[in-house]
Amino acid sequence: MCDRVNDVMKLCCELSAHHQIRATIKGSCKGAAAAGGLALVGGIVGGPLGIAAGGAVGGLLGCWMTSGQFKPLPQVLMELSPQQKKKLYDELMAILEDIRWTDVIQLTTLVMSNAPLTQQLTAALLGFVTKELQAEVKYVD
Repeated sequence: MCDRVNDVMKLCCELSAHHQIRATIKGSCKGAAAAGGLALVGGIVGGPLGIAAGGAVGGLLGCWMTSGQFKPLPQVLMELSPQQKKKLYDELMAILEDIRWTDVIQLTTLVMSNAPLTQQLTAALLGFVTKELQAEVKYVD
């Protein structure tokens, strides 16, 4: 069973690396707090125009605070606790239930050669990351 969990984790890493997905967990909250906080202060001090000015300055400050804090999603996945890995495995196995594989190479080949399956798994992975880890996800340009 442990080998199958590791195979699925490696598949997730391959999917996220293929799509060049990055995630941040803590920085998103700080950036949002900066934007919201400065918009609030701007509104108290300057009324409607203050809200706009505070929101703009807060947004820039939040962007600056979180720059460089996005990690590649494969790194985030490898840092998951065993319980989180098992939960992600269970969610993805609901999609992979009919797929039989002997090793991670075969699993990756089967998934990557099937576009609808790849899309389903990527969507489930991103859903897990945003819902369970409360992470912000972005694609590298």
